[in-house]
Amino acid sequence: MDLHGNGAPSHLLLNALSPGRTLAYAHPATPHIPGPLWRENEHEGARWCRLLSWYGIPADPGDQRITTAQDHPSPARGAVVLHPGADAPARRWPAERFAAVGRTLAATGHRVVVTAGVGESALAHEVARGAGLPRTAVLGGDADVPFTELAALIAQARVVVVGDTGLAHLATALATPSVVLFGPVAPQLWGPPRCALHQALWYGDDDTPRPGDAHGAVPDERLLSISVEDVLAAVDRLPHPTRPAPITRTRALSPEP
Repeated sequence: MDLHGNGAPSHLLLNALSPGRTLAYAHPATPHIPGPLWRENEHEGARWCRLLSWYGIPADPGDQRITTAQDHPSPARGAVVLHPGADAPARRWPAERFAAVGRTLAATGHRVVVTAGVGESALAHEVARGAGLPRTAVLGGDADVPFTELAALIAQARVVVVGDTGLAHLATALATPSVVLFGPVAPQLWGPPRCALHQALWYGDDDTPRPGDAHGAVPDERLLSISVEDVLAAVDRLPHPTRPAPITRTRALSPEP
């Protein structure tokens, strides 16, 4: 099954493996592979479920839940999880803003942890230091957090604050409240479902879903339009029926002089 996109190169690469069957979207360069027509600007969840449905495999884009992660111990049950990393600078909200969010939430009595993938240790520790958190608040960085542990952390978190990256999708699948910061790609393509559990922050200036370069070398201007106050307000809007008392605050806290 080709989940890489709709390009002929990936179709041909899979075909070279001589599979018994190839499931992919139709492409003029590979007419021997039947499939549905590709639609631009379709939400990715709907896109891949539509591909499966075309081949007769039941798939519901609204059914994204994973429940088994609740059965494993979390390294920080009930914590606010900040994930500042992304695979491209264009989708990384500034570290000092993540730190300001963490500092404000920690000051109201909430445990705050910072997660990091391989190679993101320096970034995560910069956020932790700026938020006044101990080094032990950083999970991962030198190595990936084992997936079972990461899933348990997210499943049992108070809220996840994250950019447009993989951890946002994990929060969606685990039905954990999240604030997702978008730019340069609009949430209409990769965003969480529109429901009370998730707040998607986006400052696009028109209806273009991809106004910037998702792999750019600098943070996207739309992402930079999201303020610390925007994120804190979004956190306050999230429901927490089975978690600790609602987060309350009056303003973002500045670093100690």
